[in-house]
Amino acid sequence: MVVMTAEGPSIDPTRPSIARVYDYLLGGKDNYAVDREVGDVFLRDLPGSVAIAFANRAALTRAIAQIVTTTGIRQFIDLGSGLPTADNVHQVAQRHAPESRVVYVDNDPQVLVHGCALLEQNDRTRVVRADVRDPESVRTHPDTLELIDFDRPVAVVFSAILHHVNDEEDPAGIVRHWREHVPSGSHFFVSHFRSGDNPETTEAERVLQRTFGRGRWRTDEEIAALLDGLELLDPGIVPAPRWRPDPVGATPWGTGGGERELSVWERLIVAGLARKA
Repeated sequence: MVVMTAEGPSIDPTRPSIARVYDYLLGGKDNYAVDREVGDVFLRDLPGSVAIAFANRAALTRAIAQIVTTTGIRQFIDLGSGLPTADNVHQVAQRHAPESRVVYVDNDPQVLVHGCALLEQNDRTRVVRADVRDPESVRTHPDTLELIDFDRPVAVVFSAILHHVNDEEDPAGIVRHWREHVPSGSHFFVSHFRSGDNPETTEAERVLQRTFGRGRWRTDEEIAALLDGLELLDPGIVPAPRWRPDPVGATPWGTGGGERELSVWERLIVAGLARKA
Protein backbone atom coordinates (compact mmCIF):
# COMPACT_ATOMS: atom_id res chain seq x y z
CA MET A 1 0.00 0.00 0.00
CA VAL A 2 1.43 3.37 -0.98
CA VAL A 3 1.05 6.05 1.68
CA MET A 4 1.01 9.77 1.04
CA THR A 5 4.02 11.48 2.56
CA ALA A 6 2.14 14.70 3.37
CA GLU A 7 -1.45 15.09 4.36
CA GLY A 8 -3.91 17.06 2.31
CA PRO A 9 -1.83 18.06 -0.73
CA SER A 10 -3.16 21.24 -2.25
CA ILE A 11 -3.68 21.36 -6.03
CA ASP A 12 -4.02 24.83 -7.55
CA PRO A 13 -5.83 24.58 -10.91
CA THR A 14 -5.16 28.26 -11.64
CA ARG A 15 -1.37 27.90 -11.87
CA PRO A 16 0.35 25.80 -14.54
CA SER A 17 2.37 22.78 -13.46
CA ILE A 18 5.41 21.43 -15.31
CA ALA A 19 4.20 17.87 -14.67
CA ARG A 20 0.70 18.59 -16.00
CA VAL A 21 1.94 20.45 -19.09
CA TYR A 22 4.16 17.46 -19.85
CA ASP A 23 1.17 15.17 -19.33
CA TYR A 24 -0.86 17.26 -21.79
CA LEU A 25 1.88 17.16 -24.44
CA LEU A 26 2.00 13.36 -24.12
CA GLY A 27 -1.77 13.16 -24.66
CA GLY A 28 -2.73 12.64 -21.01
CA LYS A 29 -5.92 13.77 -19.28
CA ASP A 30 -4.58 14.86 -15.89
CA ASN A 31 -4.27 18.57 -16.65
CA TYR A 32 -6.22 21.81 -16.41
CA ALA A 33 -7.03 24.63 -18.82
CA VAL A 34 -4.08 26.66 -17.55
CA ASP A 35 -1.73 23.77 -18.35
CA ARG A 36 -3.22 23.31 -21.80
CA GLU A 37 -2.75 27.02 -22.44
CA VAL A 38 0.99 26.67 -21.86
CA GLY A 39 1.14 23.42 -23.80
CA ASP A 40 -0.66 25.03 -26.72
CA VAL A 41 2.09 27.63 -26.97
CA PHE A 42 4.46 24.81 -27.85
CA LEU A 43 1.96 23.07 -30.14
CA ARG A 44 0.89 26.27 -31.91
CA ASP A 45 3.96 28.49 -31.94
CA LEU A 46 6.68 25.82 -31.87
CA PRO A 47 5.25 23.12 -34.16
CA GLY A 48 6.99 19.79 -33.77
CA SER A 49 8.24 20.55 -30.25
CA VAL A 50 6.05 17.82 -28.76
CA ALA A 51 8.61 15.41 -30.24
CA ILE A 52 10.85 16.31 -27.30
CA ALA A 53 8.40 14.77 -24.83
CA PHE A 54 7.93 11.58 -26.83
CA ALA A 55 11.63 11.13 -27.56
CA ASN A 56 12.43 11.57 -23.89
CA ARG A 57 9.80 9.07 -22.75
CA ALA A 58 10.97 6.48 -25.26
CA ALA A 59 14.59 6.82 -24.14
CA LEU A 60 13.58 6.43 -20.49
CA THR A 61 11.67 3.25 -21.28
CA ARG A 62 14.65 1.79 -23.12
CA ALA A 63 17.06 2.77 -20.36
CA ILE A 64 15.07 1.07 -17.61
CA ALA A 65 14.68 -2.08 -19.68
CA GLN A 66 18.40 -2.21 -20.43
CA ILE A 67 19.42 -1.61 -16.83
CA VAL A 68 17.21 -4.46 -15.65
CA THR A 69 18.21 -6.89 -18.39
CA THR A 70 21.96 -6.19 -18.45
CA THR A 71 22.76 -5.57 -14.77
CA GLY A 72 21.73 -6.99 -11.42
CA ILE A 73 20.13 -3.71 -10.36
CA ARG A 74 16.62 -4.20 -9.01
CA GLN A 75 16.00 -0.88 -7.24
CA PHE A 76 15.28 2.51 -8.78
CA ILE A 77 14.84 6.08 -7.56
CA ASP A 78 12.95 8.19 -10.13
CA LEU A 79 13.57 11.85 -9.30
CA GLY A 80 11.00 14.35 -10.57
CA SER A 81 8.91 11.47 -11.87
CA GLY A 82 5.92 13.51 -13.07
CA LEU A 83 2.41 12.21 -13.64
CA PRO A 84 1.87 8.50 -14.35
CA THR A 85 1.70 7.55 -18.02
CA ALA A 86 2.04 4.31 -19.96
CA ASP A 87 5.20 2.31 -19.26
CA ASN A 88 6.19 3.89 -15.97
CA VAL A 89 9.53 2.91 -14.45
CA HIS A 90 8.05 0.25 -12.17
CA GLN A 91 6.01 -1.26 -15.01
CA VAL A 92 9.03 -1.56 -17.29
CA ALA A 93 11.34 -2.86 -14.55
CA GLN A 94 8.85 -5.33 -13.10
CA ARG A 95 7.97 -6.63 -16.55
CA HIS A 96 11.50 -7.99 -16.77
CA ALA A 97 12.17 -8.54 -13.05
CA PRO A 98 9.04 -8.64 -10.87
CA GLU A 99 11.08 -8.18 -7.71
CA SER A 100 12.21 -4.68 -8.82
CA ARG A 101 11.49 -1.85 -6.37
CA VAL A 102 10.85 1.77 -7.34
CA VAL A 103 10.64 5.01 -5.37
CA TYR A 104 9.05 7.91 -7.24
CA VAL A 105 9.90 11.43 -6.08
CA ASP A 106 8.06 14.64 -6.93
CA ASN A 107 6.87 17.79 -5.17
CA ASP A 108 3.78 18.33 -7.33
CA PRO A 109 0.71 17.49 -5.20
CA GLN A 110 -1.24 16.16 -8.17
CA VAL A 111 1.58 13.74 -8.95
CA LEU A 112 1.26 12.46 -5.40
CA VAL A 113 -2.50 11.97 -5.65
CA HIS A 114 -2.42 10.18 -8.98
CA GLY A 115 0.77 8.30 -8.26
CA CYS A 116 -0.55 6.89 -5.00
CA ALA A 117 -3.78 5.82 -6.70
CA LEU A 118 -1.90 4.09 -9.51
CA LEU A 119 0.52 2.32 -7.17
CA GLU A 120 -1.98 1.44 -4.45
CA GLN A 121 -1.83 -2.29 -5.14
CA ASN A 122 1.91 -2.46 -5.80
CA ASP A 123 3.87 -3.15 -2.61
CA ARG A 124 7.23 -2.69 -4.35
CA THR A 125 6.65 0.99 -5.11
CA ARG A 126 6.51 4.17 -3.06
CA VAL A 127 5.73 7.80 -3.88
CA VAL A 128 7.68 10.36 -1.87
CA ARG A 129 6.71 14.01 -1.79
CA ALA A 130 10.02 15.86 -1.74
CA ASP A 131 12.10 18.37 -3.66
CA VAL A 132 14.85 16.89 -5.82
CA ARG A 133 16.99 19.92 -4.89
CA ASP A 134 17.17 18.48 -1.36
CA PRO A 135 18.58 15.02 -2.10
CA GLU A 136 19.32 14.19 1.53
CA SER A 137 15.63 14.53 2.45
CA VAL A 138 14.82 12.10 -0.35
CA ARG A 139 17.53 9.60 0.57
CA THR A 140 16.65 9.52 4.27
CA HIS A 141 12.89 9.59 3.86
CA PRO A 142 11.26 6.64 5.68
CA ASP A 143 9.55 5.42 2.51
CA THR A 144 12.85 5.49 0.64
CA LEU A 145 14.65 3.61 3.38
CA GLU A 146 11.84 1.06 3.58
CA LEU A 147 12.28 0.10 -0.05
CA ILE A 148 15.87 0.92 -1.04
CA ASP A 149 18.93 -0.92 0.27
CA PHE A 150 21.80 1.54 -0.11
CA ASP A 151 24.32 -1.23 0.41
CA ARG A 152 23.37 -2.56 -3.01
CA PRO A 153 23.57 -0.84 -6.43
CA VAL A 154 20.75 1.56 -7.28
CA ALA A 155 19.57 3.13 -10.52
CA VAL A 156 19.11 6.87 -10.03
CA VAL A 157 16.87 8.38 -12.71
CA PHE A 158 17.10 12.05 -13.71
CA SER A 159 14.65 11.96 -16.61
CA ALA A 160 13.91 15.48 -17.88
CA ILE A 161 14.38 17.02 -14.43
CA LEU A 162 17.86 18.58 -14.20
CA HIS A 163 17.02 21.13 -16.92
CA HIS A 164 14.39 22.45 -14.51
CA VAL A 165 17.12 23.09 -11.93
CA ASN A 166 18.69 26.49 -12.53
CA ASP A 167 22.47 26.96 -12.39
CA GLU A 168 22.39 28.71 -9.02
CA GLU A 169 20.57 25.69 -7.56
CA ASP A 170 23.62 23.50 -8.28
CA PRO A 171 22.33 20.62 -10.41
CA ALA A 172 25.82 19.07 -10.45
CA GLY A 173 25.77 19.06 -6.66
CA ILE A 174 22.51 17.11 -6.68
CA VAL A 175 24.01 14.39 -8.88
CA ARG A 176 27.21 14.43 -6.81
CA HIS A 177 25.24 13.86 -3.60
CA TRP A 178 23.66 10.73 -5.03
CA ARG A 179 26.97 9.55 -6.45
CA GLU A 180 28.55 9.81 -3.01
CA HIS A 181 25.73 7.91 -1.30
CA VAL A 182 25.22 4.90 -3.57
CA PRO A 183 27.61 1.95 -3.93
CA SER A 184 29.81 0.98 -6.86
CA GLY A 185 27.84 -0.51 -9.73
CA SER A 186 25.00 2.01 -9.39
CA HIS A 187 23.73 3.54 -12.64
CA PHE A 188 22.60 7.08 -13.42
CA PHE A 189 20.24 7.86 -16.30
CA VAL A 190 19.99 11.49 -17.41
CA SER A 191 17.92 13.14 -20.11
CA HIS A 192 18.17 16.88 -20.60
CA PHE A 193 17.23 19.77 -22.89
CA ARG A 194 20.14 20.37 -25.25
CA SER A 195 21.08 23.83 -26.42
CA GLY A 196 20.94 24.01 -30.17
CA ASP A 197 22.04 27.65 -30.48
CA ASN A 198 19.02 28.21 -32.71
CA PRO A 199 15.70 30.14 -32.62
CA GLU A 200 13.78 27.06 -31.43
CA THR A 201 15.95 26.68 -28.34
CA THR A 202 15.77 30.39 -27.54
CA GLU A 203 11.99 30.56 -27.80
CA ALA A 204 11.31 27.33 -25.90
CA GLU A 205 13.60 28.43 -23.07
CA ARG A 206 11.90 31.84 -22.99
CA VAL A 207 8.45 30.22 -22.66
CA LEU A 208 9.54 28.01 -19.75
CA GLN A 209 11.37 30.78 -17.91
CA ARG A 210 8.45 33.17 -18.34
CA THR A 211 5.93 30.58 -17.13
CA PHE A 212 7.80 28.69 -14.41
CA GLY A 213 10.94 30.73 -13.70
CA ARG A 214 13.04 27.73 -14.69
CA GLY A 215 14.05 25.71 -17.74
CA ARG A 216 17.75 25.70 -18.68
CA TRP A 217 19.02 24.44 -22.01
CA ARG A 218 22.62 23.20 -21.67
CA THR A 219 25.34 22.15 -24.11
CA ASP A 220 26.54 18.56 -24.45
CA GLU A 221 29.64 19.50 -22.46
CA GLU A 222 27.59 21.05 -19.64
CA ILE A 223 25.33 18.00 -19.50
CA ALA A 224 28.28 15.60 -19.43
CA ALA A 225 29.79 17.69 -16.61
CA LEU A 226 26.71 16.92 -14.49
CA LEU A 227 27.92 13.31 -14.50
CA ASP A 228 31.45 14.16 -13.39
CA GLY A 229 33.07 11.32 -11.44
CA LEU A 230 30.95 8.67 -13.17
CA GLU A 231 31.82 6.42 -16.11
CA LEU A 232 29.75 7.56 -19.09
CA LEU A 233 28.61 4.46 -20.98
CA ASP A 234 28.23 4.08 -24.75
CA PRO A 235 27.03 5.85 -26.79
CA GLY A 236 27.65 8.83 -24.48
CA ILE A 237 25.47 11.95 -24.47
CA VAL A 238 23.46 11.75 -27.70
CA PRO A 239 20.04 12.87 -28.98
CA ALA A 240 17.45 10.77 -27.17
CA PRO A 241 16.22 8.95 -30.30
CA ARG A 242 19.83 7.89 -30.97
CA TRP A 243 20.32 6.47 -27.47
CA ARG A 244 20.35 2.66 -27.92
CA PRO A 245 17.36 2.67 -30.30
CA ASP A 246 14.82 -0.14 -30.36
CA PRO A 247 13.69 -1.91 -33.52
CA VAL A 248 10.62 -0.47 -35.22
CA GLY A 249 7.47 -1.08 -33.20
CA ALA A 250 9.29 -2.35 -30.13
CA THR A 251 7.78 0.19 -27.71
CA PRO A 252 4.51 2.11 -27.52
CA TRP A 253 6.49 5.38 -27.42
CA GLY A 254 7.87 4.98 -30.92
CA THR A 255 11.20 3.77 -32.22
CA GLY A 256 14.53 4.88 -30.95
CA GLY A 257 15.24 6.77 -34.16
CA GLY A 258 17.51 4.33 -35.93
CA GLU A 259 19.36 5.96 -38.81
CA ARG A 260 16.53 8.21 -39.98
CA GLU A 261 17.03 11.96 -40.09
CA LEU A 262 16.02 13.60 -36.83
CA SER A 263 13.95 16.74 -36.59
CA VAL A 264 15.45 19.86 -35.01
CA TRP A 265 13.31 19.20 -31.94
CA GLU A 266 14.44 15.61 -31.54
CA ARG A 267 18.00 16.91 -31.42
CA LEU A 268 17.12 19.21 -28.52
CA ILE A 269 16.66 16.40 -25.96
CA VAL A 270 19.64 14.19 -25.18
CA ALA A 271 20.11 11.13 -23.02
CA GLY A 272 23.00 9.36 -21.36
CA LEU A 273 23.71 6.51 -18.96
CA ALA A 274 26.59 6.46 -16.52
CA ARG A 275 27.92 4.01 -13.93
CA LYS A 276 29.69 4.48 -10.62
CA ALA A 277 32.91 2.48 -10.77
